[in-house]
Amino acid sequence: MILGINHVALSVPDLDRAIEFYCGLLGFQPCMRLSWQAGTAESEAAAQITAVQGTAAEVVHLRGQNLLLEVFQFHAGGARPQDPQRPVVDHGITHLCFAVTDVDAEYARLSAAGMRFHSAPTVVGPGVRTVYGRDPFGNVLEFEEAEGRESAIQPPFGV
Repeated sequence: MILGINHVALSVPDLDRAIEFYCGLLGFQPCMRLSWQAGTAESEAAAQITAVQGTAAEVVHLRGQNLLLEVFQFHAGGARPQDPQRPVVDHGITHLCFAVTDVDAEYARLSAAGMRFHSAPTVVGPGVRTVYGRDPFGNVLEFEEAEGRESAIQPPFGV
């Protein structure tokens, strides 16, 4: 039985910058940090589960209100940079969505801190306003204020 999502993982070129962004701006808290070198037992275990040989990496788990982010910086293994302008219509994971209580306040706060947004907050349905922006590496983040709509942060029915 699937219980739900455990975590979302990102590969970034600068782990410290990612920690600064996700913790400093979005309020996540680091809860675990580890690393491994190529040619070690840890690298071999990573190769088994990722199908990539010879990796070396640092990884941190960042805990948010209802989300665990696992952020990697690979130092070996052939990581390629992503296009920081990658359109959200390209195949693959298109964005992470964060539930917020006031999308205008978050938009203003994050804009003032230098975060790039695609537009201002927009009404997309009854009681739903949202805005898309990008982290320092080009990953698309959505901030959504929704009233009266099913949300992952609500308790399950009957609870």
